[in-house]
Amino acid sequence: MIKADLRREALARRRALPEAEVARRSTALWQQLRAGFPVPEWRWLHLFLPIPQQHEPDTWPLIRELWAQQPHLQLAVPVVQPDGHTLRHFHLTPETTLLENRWAIPEPVGAAEVAPPQLDAVLIPLLAFDEAGHRVGYGKGFYDRFLADCRPEALRIGVSLEPPVSSISDAWEGDVPLHACLTPERVWWF
Repeated sequence: MIKADLRREALARRRALPEAEVARRSTALWQQLRAGFPVPEWRWLHLFLPIPQQHEPDTWPLIRELWAQQPHLQLAVPVVQPDGHTLRHFHLTPETTLLENRWAIPEPVGAAEVAPPQLDAVLIPLLAFDEAGHRVGYGKGFYDRFLADCRPEALRIGVSLEPPVSSISDAWEGDVPLHACLTPERVWWF
């Protein structure tokens, strides 16, 4: 299946999910993360702040848990830049002030910038993925450009509310593949 069709279908399915189902699946995702990855060994974890109206996985319970149980672990979140093509990354703490941008994504204000090579793992929001680790996001290429700046050994972990499709037919060399993907049922490794 091609990315454009996958994107459209996945968005429609996700938007149709009741909020309680998004919450249930989000909880299951974070259980998979804790069970399948060496979170206590990481120094920096990059994650995303959810867009509730898009029914994205809710990262807030995970964030609060990490702040409480893994105080050594530093969290970073992305901010879309005015050029509309790049991301910068900022330290997220319990004291960080957040303001919503034009897409209703909360963004940190006045936080310290974090360079991609500092990151040990990146949780990547996506709409779909395939059994080879290719992914489909919103189609702007933000994460491909960002992940190219990370260390090769930094874990690239997709976050999906649904299982994979067998194949994304129009994946290309510029697509940065995943090392793993969390689904509510299991962790997929590539």
